[in-house]
Amino acid sequence: ARKLREVGATTVLLTTALFHEMAREEPGALAALRNAFFGGDRADPRAVRNVLAAGPKGQLTNLYGPTEATVCATFHAVESLAPDATAVPIGRPVARARLYVLDVHGEPVAPGVPGEVFIGGAGVGRGYPGHPATTAQRFVPDAFSGVPGARLYRTGDRARWRQDGTLDFVGRVDAQVKVRGFRIEPGEVESVLNAHPSVREAVVVVREDVPGDKRLVAYIVGHPTPDASVLRAFLTERLPAHLVPSAFVPMAALPMTPGGKLDRKALPVPEQSTAASVTVVPEHLTPFQQRVAGLFRDVLHVERAGLHDDFFALGGHSLLATQLISRLRTTFQVELPLRGLFTASTVARVTELVEEQLLVRSDG
Repeated sequence: ARKLREVGATTVLLTTALFHEMAREEPGALAALRNAFFGGDRADPRAVRNVLAAGPKGQLTNLYGPTEATVCATFHAVESLAPDATAVPIGRPVARARLYVLDVHGEPVAPGVPGEVFIGGAGVGRGYPGHPATTAQRFVPDAFSGVPGARLYRTGDRARWRQDGTLDFVGRVDAQVKVRGFRIEPGEVESVLNAHPSVREAVVVVREDVPGDKRLVAYIVGHPTPDASVLRAFLTERLPAHLVPSAFVPMAALPMTPGGKLDRKALPVPEQSTAASVTVVPEHLTPFQQRVAGLFRDVLHVERAGLHDDFFALGGHSLLATQLISRLRTTFQVELPLRGLFTASTVARVTELVEEQLLVRSDG
């Protein structure tokens, strides 16, 4: 920010990560410019609001595009952003560029439906020199152009058209994975997490640190970082159970590559919660609590489950949560809602839920 003032800069082009940093620390420095362009990753709506609130004199523009399509393929001039917006549009194609959002069969999708982004037009490159196989895979025939030999670049990015004709970036095709039978779009979970007032930055990834055990993990930079139970409850109110991460890892800052992008490979393995979170002080559990703790141990395959140990901190996830609900139903003849377990997930709280159900039944 100081350098911009020293040289009298009027226009800057920033990576999204650097834009976020400046928008948090000195939004006024960006607001004073004639043009502030940013791109390279999904933009945080709060960062954009910070700059807009600082009174922009010039234009704030979100850019999108890969090197293979001459860097910039779309732009979105951000003049305002709804208070409840969870995404910043990447906009419309630049001049002489064409964008298509296609399904797995190469057909255009309807507005609101995610698909893969294909770019056509004058800015599309010819391919990768010396790599004909990769070129053939990424630069495909353009079925929508009447120009002989025209090609589309297959970006590997997912987006969806908005009703106003602009694009929302959703995430990477290779980031969309299946976890326990459910198709997961980590970017959608990140958008909801970033809406929490205490979350400064959030990244959600699928990890398989134990072969065959894929888990959704959220990495959180906060001010201060909220407790995992708070974030879990926040997400449970807004997302299906299978989209709620199994682990929340607090971080002072997210790791970045020298190019200013998130370094996903540097994200740490979540702590082994089965060892770290188990209560080690002697406890006196009631018979009811002992039975519930026993179900925790059986479902999670852990040696101990203390009164205040959290089901998810011990390694639980949505599929194991359904198993626990089933065990509770069989053992106590109660019907607990799955969402209830996401907001009351310790042995003590689950016991309370069971006792409340039994009390209601006896009163009835």
